[in-house]
Amino acid sequence: ARESLKPKRYLPVITTLHGTDITLVGADRSYLPITRYALQQSDGVTAVSKFLKQATIETFDYDEIEVIPNFICPDYYRREEDSPLKKELAPNNEKLLVHVSNFRAVKRPIDCVEILAKVRETGANARLIMVGDGPERSAVHHRARQLNVLEQTEFVGKQAKIADYLAIADVFLLPSEEESFGLAALEAQACEVPVVSTKVGGLLEVVSDKESGFLSDIGDTEKMANDAVKILSNEQLHRAFGERGRELAIARYSSELVIPQYIKFYEKVLAQSEKKQMQNA
Repeated sequence: ARESLKPKRYLPVITTLHGTDITLVGADRSYLPITRYALQQSDGVTAVSKFLKQATIETFDYDEIEVIPNFICPDYYRREEDSPLKKELAPNNEKLLVHVSNFRAVKRPIDCVEILAKVRETGANARLIMVGDGPERSAVHHRARQLNVLEQTEFVGKQAKIADYLAIADVFLLPSEEESFGLAALEAQACEVPVVSTKVGGLLEVVSDKESGFLSDIGDTEKMANDAVKILSNEQLHRAFGERGRELAIARYSSELVIPQYIKFYEKVLAQSEKKQMQNA
């Protein structure tokens, strides 16, 4: 777009990195030259986490990056104890473990049914709500059947209002292998839901271990299940984690805080671009 308009006017380009750009190059190095070129030709580059900035530096040897995180609207995400959806999904007052993803292997959705099975072995009356769809769904369904927890696992597919499911969750599960940010975990915390996740990537910035949730090593479903049971069996801990999670979400990632950062960055890039054009005139 910028090149086509160049004869008439210079159009500054700002690139925002969300993470797929990095993982794509990691999976296929043939994308590296074109992605590096896109970064170098940008007038400004932002990344949604410190982790992603560092990963970009290491992958592309490019460090002119401003970290501006993802954000949430606090009024949109709220706890909802008496929702009709809660009664539908937990007719016998079951505790709800909720997972939201695109069901790709990197999200390790199969770990969620492993966690559910281990949680139920302790006697906890828990169900698992799987929100989303993707290539691993059939494998997750098969594993749930093998572990005899298929009846306690609900696959609800893609949902327009994910916040409705987060609002009724008792624990949010995110056992990912990689997360450039972890937006679903942030949204869960905004709904006062304790998070049980892996300590990878941007999740280390979003989830405060032992304050708003528990972090574990990749694949350690035993610990994740134990952490979920700790939360489900201790109302005081559940409330404390939930309140702290929302507090952190609003203090660090509120739209009122983050959007001005984007505006300020765009204004800076525009000013620099105008100055550069005047010098070249």
